Amino acid sequence: MSDQPDVPPDDVGDPGPSLMQRITGVGESARRALLLPSLALVLALLVGAVIIMLTDVDAWQLMGTDAGAAIGDMFEGVWVAYRELFAGAFGSVRGISETLFTATPLILAGLAVAIGFQAGLFNIGATGQMFVGGLFATWIALHVTLPSYLHIPLAILAAIVGGGLWGGLAGLLKAKTGAHEVITTIMLNFIAGFFVLWALKTSAFQDEGSNIPQSSPLPESVQLPTIFGDEFRVNIGLFIAIGAVFFIQWLLYRSTTGFEFRAVGSSPGASLYAGMNVAVLITLVMFVSGALSGVAGSTMTLGLPPYRVSESFPGTIGFDAIALALLGRSHPYGVLWSGLLFGALIAGGRTMQAAAGVSVDLVIVMQALIIMFIAAPELVRAVFRVEHGGEAADQVTRGWGA
Repeated sequence: MSDQPDVPPDDVGDPGPSLMQRITGVGESARRALLLPSLALVLALLVGAVIIMLTDVDAWQLMGTDAGAAIGDMFEGVWVAYRELFAGAFGSVRGISETLFTATPLILAGLAVAIGFQAGLFNIGATGQMFVGGLFATWIALHVTLPSYLHIPLAILAAIVGGGLWGGLAGLLKAKTGAHEVITTIMLNFIAGFFVLWALKTSAFQDEGSNIPQSSPLPESVQLPTIFGDEFRVNIGLFIAIGAVFFIQWLLYRSTTGFEFRAVGSSPGASLYAGMNVAVLITLVMFVSGALSGVAGSTMTLGLPPYRVSESFPGTIGFDAIALALLGRSHPYGVLWSGLLFGALIAGGRTMQAAAGVSVDLVIVMQALIIMFIAAPELVRAVFRVEHGGEAADQVTRGWGA
């Protein structure tokens, strides 16, 4: 007989994570990052259906004379609205193109905010970092002459440097002076916005003979090539965004630096005690976050017809990115999913408004509902009877006192 102790049956043959999970990082955390947002979307669609029914004035006027027909009209209105929403987002090549085109900068900016969340930092400065990154890319576009295969990468590299430096500045202030990144990034947004407004009025950028603060047309050599042809707007920026998702996934979950980022987010004190240079890590996280935002800005300047940079080119993307990071549970794959979702809602919302007569504002309401349900995970679990994954699984960011 063997002298070796018996092995408990539960431990026999435990293979651990699968090979695919080890390679891609798609384990329990990634599945959880997708599950709750998906269920939140379902709840938002249900509540949105109720809103459509309640705002159907014609059906309510019919209610007094023919309640059955009125209720039928309400349900038909919901069906037509959601059918057109889906058709506008995915029902044609143009719809798919608009969904992907809209999602591209959202994914990049969402990743920027998410990596900050992972490190316990709240980067509200994606807009300013997009401004600076886009301006750097525009300068390269206008003042450097190269073939496309060199011109485009150089412009994007300039955007990485510009956005990274602008984000890294907030990180440096946080690391060296304790200035909270929420305050500094908000202020840096204003500084960047007015700096771009001034720059676009200078001879280095402004279109000759124009009094409008916008750049000269960007040369064709730096315009991002389209994927489905010139009549559709989606361009290779989409591939850059997807590549960034996989890079950030690797960085966070397969590299020592990513482990240190997440360790600082969990406990800066413990990380310092373990020998990590917390000040350098905070600055580096904000640099990477700003670099991602800068690339998002470059996709707006180099990939948005008519290829002129205006004073408001980032739009609301920098703030939408906060919602995307929350919706994606600060996980790169979750951000990809939420970026595509928001792109589909925005692209499909235009068709829904035109074809179904439903206000495009409903899309904003649905986005708000999704985020609200994400912020209340226990409600989602209660409705769908989803097993609790533990407190750590629900923690998206550590908040103000991180």
